[in-house]
Amino acid sequence: MHRKVYIMEKNKTVEEFISKKDNWKEALQTLRSIMLSTEMKETIKWGIPVYTVNGKNVIGIGAFKSYIGIWFYQGVFLKDHQKKLINAQEGKTKGLRQWRFIFADEIDKDLVLQYVQEAIQNQKDGKEITPGKSKDIKIPSEFLAVLTSHVDLKSSFEQLTPFKQKEYVAYIAEAKREATRISRLEKITPMILKGVGLNDKYR
Repeated sequence: MHRKVYIMEKNKTVEEFISKKDNWKEALQTLRSIMLSTEMKETIKWGIPVYTVNGKNVIGIGAFKSYIGIWFYQGVFLKDHQKKLINAQEGKTKGLRQWRFIFADEIDKDLVLQYVQEAIQNQKDGKEITPGKSKDIKIPSEFLAVLTSHVDLKSSFEQLTPFKQKEYVAYIAEAKREATRISRLEKITPMILKGVGLNDKYR
């Protein structure tokens, strides 16, 4: 039985990303306009739009069959009075939070902007969780964003032994440069889908 190999989207621009999401084009344009109304800089990372402040990832936008979502990379620090945020990986992530929209008309521009502005200020204030050494698996936000964006990859990762999961997490977390983390994510994606560990060939 052949398994479909997932390759991260190679979008070079946000316009290209949006053009491929037929069901969500209008909603994505709405979310994009909110982000661009702030001081954040727009870029493409891991094939999705990512918005940064002082070089730090603040927000990402993803689109899937059943919903579109906003990723707050340090969302744990948001007050979330309206209870809009979810933790996509309970017990495995500390910082990242998602806000999902099932229908385009659910997007409350003013409310989204409030959350975004709070996230920007939190980043400026240095509120940031970084992976630490512990028995628990703390997945870096970049890695988690990719996992939660792709069901097959997430499922394959969760089927690995905790030891192999930790090896992959450490491999990404240890990379100091963002370009290196992206390169490593692209390298390990097919390995995870095959169910092999990072260092299996050396064992």
